Amino acid sequence: MPNAPIVLPSNRPADRFYRGGRRITDLRGDEPAKDHEPEDWIASTTHVFGQPVVGETMLPDGTPLRVAVEADPVGWLGDAHVGRWGADTKLLTKLLDAGQRLPVHAHPDGAFAAAHLGHAHGKAEAWVILQGGTVYLGLRREVGEEELRTLVDEQATTRLLDLLNPIEVAPGDAVFVPAGQLHAIGEGVLLLEVQEPEDLSILLEWRGFAVDGTKEGHLGLGFDTALQAVSRASLDERALEALVTRGTTSGSVLPREAAPYFSVERRPVDGESVLGPGFAVALVEHGDVVLAGRTLRRGATVVVPAGAGALALAGNGVLLVARPPRP
Repeated sequence: MPNAPIVLPSNRPADRFYRGGRRITDLRGDEPAKDHEPEDWIASTTHVFGQPVVGETMLPDGTPLRVAVEADPVGWLGDAHVGRWGADTKLLTKLLDAGQRLPVHAHPDGAFAAAHLGHAHGKAEAWVILQGGTVYLGLRREVGEEELRTLVDEQATTRLLDLLNPIEVAPGDAVFVPAGQLHAIGEGVLLLEVQEPEDLSILLEWRGFAVDGTKEGHLGLGFDTALQAVSRASLDERALEALVTRGTTSGSVLPREAAPYFSVERRPVDGESVLGPGFAVALVEHGDVVLAGRTLRRGATVVVPAGAGALALAGNGVLLVARPPRP
């Protein structure tokens, strides 16, 4: 049974379709990233869509985390989790550095993913902001099916982006992105992303990006089908506000709408305390944190198996702790 946290090196899939990566390596203290390494997949049992193995985390002994979890699900995830969900971690955590504005896109929900793709999850996600800027979420007005398809076919990127709600974000803020909602992340934003463990994106724009959206933007379903997964309803001010938290310095950082999918806790560490038991993925946001006797510097990432139990915390820093939903 795994009984100790495991420090993970950077795991950046190469040649993603948008630029970025340097803010991740600066945070971690690594050698500079290449131009198109904008994501660091942390404790990942998920692979890049259409590219088996790519993106999966390898443990220090060379075993894929996915294989280790499947071999000992209770040791990794705990009895209650396995009793409800089996060997499914229910979580993918990433660092994401938007070296350019990401394209307007959306992710399918679980029902659509199961019906059309045979996948176990949709892709709800949330962003914990580490360096701020502008993000975009949801439509400002209802859009008809024909209008949306025309915007995609014409690659009318300015009109498409203008339809979305811009949100100014700063460190300490967080945004929950329900499946189906159109969204984009602005240039310069660095964030910790938690999500359902899938890589399923429907691209509505691709001009200026290193991807052929006519072939790769619709998950192999064609846009007639793929766009059915996209919400065309307006996201009004009140609904939008419910998806954003501001300036959380301690405790749960995500809106409560995220609870059925995942959680993130911000843990200031000043002296001695305890990290509660259970499967978790942690990032040292600031300072130095001593976890189970091991000193972790800013930017360090750790996967904690349930079998490790409660762990001693010490030092002076801030830890972000992501967990799957409660069983």
